[in-house]
Amino acid sequence: MANAPLMPKATAVWLVENTALTFDQIADFCKLHVLEVKGIADGEVAQGIKGLDPVSTGQLAREEIERAEKNPNHRLKLLESKVRLPEPKRRRGPRYTPVSKRQDRPNAILWLLRNHPELKDSQIMRLVGTTKTTIESIKERTHWNAANLTPMDPVTLGLCSQIDLDIEVQRSSKDRPATPPGEHGATLLPVDVSTGETPHEPFVPSHKPREEKVDLETVFAKLGGSRKSEADEEE
Repeated sequence: MANAPLMPKATAVWLVENTALTFDQIADFCKLHVLEVKGIADGEVAQGIKGLDPVSTGQLAREEIERAEKNPNHRLKLLESKVRLPEPKRRRGPRYTPVSKRQDRPNAILWLLRNHPELKDSQIMRLVGTTKTTIESIKERTHWNAANLTPMDPVTLGLCSQIDLDIEVQRSSKDRPATPPGEHGATLLPVDVSTGETPHEPFVPSHKPREEKVDLETVFAKLGGSRKSEADEEE
């Protein structure tokens, strides 16, 4: 409850029994209803609750109570605690998976193993909330339902978000060592090296008409032969 003292009903009991504050002032300070404070004064509410002194607990100053007793319109102010409690650390563990979606986890694990083999087991555990034993059984196909497993995207199944998946993939790519120069593996050799021949130049089609060389002697010989045949026909 915002800006309310610890154990508000116990504090209200103490204020009713030990001060001359009005019901409205006590109700405002303890964040209770006025009728509830009136019930405490009448003995109808909070029976058996022992009063808690807000002054001894450092929640209210004695001077503040005296000022409010003199002025019914004055509202009590809660003192700020001088003790800062450390925030509880959130324990990082496997992602919680709803019961209705737990049966889909093996399918999601199989999908991650096939599509993102670079992911570590710890990353898969964070994404779908599984255990290392389950991952190993799916890898080795010793899972009790291995024959019926179907790869399914964990994002589509709602087991993780696309952002979480992208982050884990990027992390795995950063952790992967770079390939040293000269160790890129076997590659295809050029044609002239593999066959020992000079590769032919590729044919490039041209839109220009093909120019042929004209042999003048052949042309004149043909013309001479045709004229001679015409003369023989006239005779």
